[in-house]
Amino acid sequence: MARSTARKRALNTLYEADEKSQDILSLLDERIAQPGAQTPLPDYAIEIVRGVAEHRREIDRTLNECSTGWTVRRMGVVDRNILRIATWEILFNDEVPDKVAIDEALALAKTLCDDDAPAFIHGLLSAVCTARDNAEIAANAEEEVAEMDDQSEDGTSPESVETLDSGDSSSPSDAVDAATPSAEPQQTVE
Repeated sequence: MARSTARKRALNTLYEADEKSQDILSLLDERIAQPGAQTPLPDYAIEIVRGVAEHRREIDRTLNECSTGWTVRRMGVVDRNILRIATWEILFNDEVPDKVAIDEALALAKTLCDDDAPAFIHGLLSAVCTARDNAEIAANAEEEVAEMDDQSEDGTSPESVETLDSGDSSSPSDAVDAATPSAEPQQTVE
């Protein structure tokens, strides 16, 4: 079964749980045990629902931080669950490229939501991607600083490591000797 269909089935389950104020995982267990008139839930739909349930607080926090003027609670039920699915795919499923997650969310929004929803969803999901990218850049910068601090604690400075790694045959102490003024006074010629 196509992932697009699995997303729609996951959306149906998340929507139902949201409307009934029912625990997502308990409803999922019911749907797995008794699919009713529908075919059994596809594996990817189950993965999405479990992923959203497991990370819902972080997903909602991210959506709230990236949204201007709208909290998750104020969004329409269908809109917020489309956003939750796509945000889960963006943040927690490395198999799905960001563009695909956004495009699939837009396809659902165009068929199930009002006319303004696709633009809102696109803008918010783009902001989620930007926030994630900025957080990754900041985390990488922190790692680099921590590595530099570790090297300093080991007695090596990043400059001396670069000098040694660059193939320069002079030792770091030669560089220090050259930069240190000699203790002998220099004579001046008058």
